[in-house]
Parts: sequence; C-alpha cells; structure tokens
Amino acid sequence: MVLIDGKKTSEILQSEIAEEVVKIKFLGGKIPHLAAVLVGHDGGSETYVAAKVKACERVGFKSTLIRFEDNVTEEELLKCVAKLNNDTDLDGFIVQLPLPKHISEEKIVESINPRKDVDGFHPVNVGRMVAGVPAFISATPFGIMELIKRYKIETSGKNCVVIGRSNIVGRPMSILLSQKGIDCTVTLCHSRTKNLKAICAEADIIVAALGMAEFLTGDMVKEGAVVIDVGITRIKSDKTKSGWKLLGDVKFEEVAPKCSYITPVPGGVGPMTIASLLYNTLLSSKKEIYK
Repeated sequence: MVLIDGKKTSEILQSEIAEEVVKIKFLGGKIPHLAAVLVGHDGGSETYVAAKVKACERVGFKSTLIRFEDNVTEEELLKCVAKLNNDTDLDGFIVQLPLPKHISEEKIVESINPRKDVDGFHPVNVGRMVAGVPAFISATPFGIMELIKRYKIETSGKNCVVIGRSNIVGRPMSILLSQKGIDCTVTLCHSRTKNLKAICAEADIIVAALGMAEFLTGDMVKEGAVVIDVGITRIKSDKTKSGWKLLGDVKFEEVAPKCSYITPVPGGVGPMTIASLLYNTLLSSKKEIYK
C-alpha cells in the first residue's frame, strides 16, 4: 500500500511555481498577482485565506486581501468584484465562500470575469472543462488529478466510482476522469444510488466526496483499489490537544490495507488546494488559458 502524500506533492508543486516566478523576474516580466475577498470572520475561511496569503509570499506572488464585515450588501460586493475585474495588474482573484445568507453566491460567482476566475467556479470555466478545452479547474479536482498524475496511477480503461455529486468536487471529478487521455469508465454515485456497496466493490478507483465521516468501509473496497478521500469532518476527541480530530469519508484502518494507493486525512487531498489555486494564477498571468 502506497500512502499518497499530498503535503509533499503540494510543496513540490509550489517549488516549481516559485522557480517559474524567478524566471519571470529575471526576464523582467510581470509578477503574478492574486487577490482574495473575505466576508465576515468565519474561522475556516480565515484560516484558509491566511494560508493563501502565506503561500503567495512563499512562491513570490503579489497578494491582496480585501475584507468586508458580515453586513456588507450584495451591491457593495458586486462593485468590489467589478473593480477587481477591471484591475489590469490583477491576474486572478477569489471570493471566499461561504457568503452570508443575504448575498447570492451564484450572482457573485457569475459576476467574476472568467479570465480571472482562478477558483474555477464560473459557469464559463465549468463549460470549458466539460468541452475538454483549456479552463481554470477548481482546486480540489485539479489537486486530485495532479496526485494521480504524479503518482503515475494507471487510469486508462479503469472502472472509477465517484461518490458525491457536488458542483465543486463530485461532478467535475466524474468529467475529468472520463476525458480522453485519462480514459476511466466513471460511475457517479450519490445518496439515492441503489446497491452502492456492490458498485464500489467493483471499482478500480474510488473518489469519496460526500462529506460523511468514515462512510466508505473495508467491505466496500476490493483488493488493490485506489482510494482518494476528499471528505473532512471535525469531531470531538479527548485524545488530541485541540480537543478535535479530523476524519475523512473513508474508514482508513479498514480500507488502507486493501489499497494499492490511498490518501490520508489530513495530509492527502487538502494540501493540494492552495497549490492548485497558485498554479491557476500562474497560468492566468502567462495567458495560457485564455490566449
């Protein structure tokens, strides 16, 4: 069994990005610039955005953080997005989700210029991905595909089961894994799927992305399967200093011994998200998606 090290892979990808930035500086080119818009003081969002800012510093990007209180109006936020769309120095930006309930996330996402949508959430980028043309791919699916590529995991002709149909992970994963050059035969499963255990037991590759702690158990996985665990659920624990423990969608102790490759939680898919965002920003600065 090979443990897929997302932390190490993320560090390698970020070092490659940093090398690109050094070359850009040497040639007198424009340094990539990423901005983040943060509304309110959600703990998870604060942590994630702070990590993005640090990652930008690490690879040599310019970064901008724009803050709003929870009571910001939708109109004010839309004006901010319009300003960022028109900022010629800015290569990409994200509006950190979730947003307060009085603001339409759909309206905000659709107001972002697809050329600067380095989160890959805009319908134009989603549509380009579906069509198989260059697009900004959202961070988690991109990170998973990068792990599969870098660990040289065989995909051609393999039966792949994706559990979860979210627009952020499940649906895009099913599309990316079925594209030419990857060539998986993909089954997309969800809460209404019948005989899920039997379907998973036939899979060569399983992507668990439904957000239910330890849902995938040993009896659902065949010998030699590749298991990618996207889930992350925080539960109380008296065995950790913080009083909390992170669990994935996979019951690791049961599943891991049967796998050829598996991602842990934490330290698997999670660390790849920020590296993926930086990579999209680099692509944007080099005009490699929208020529």
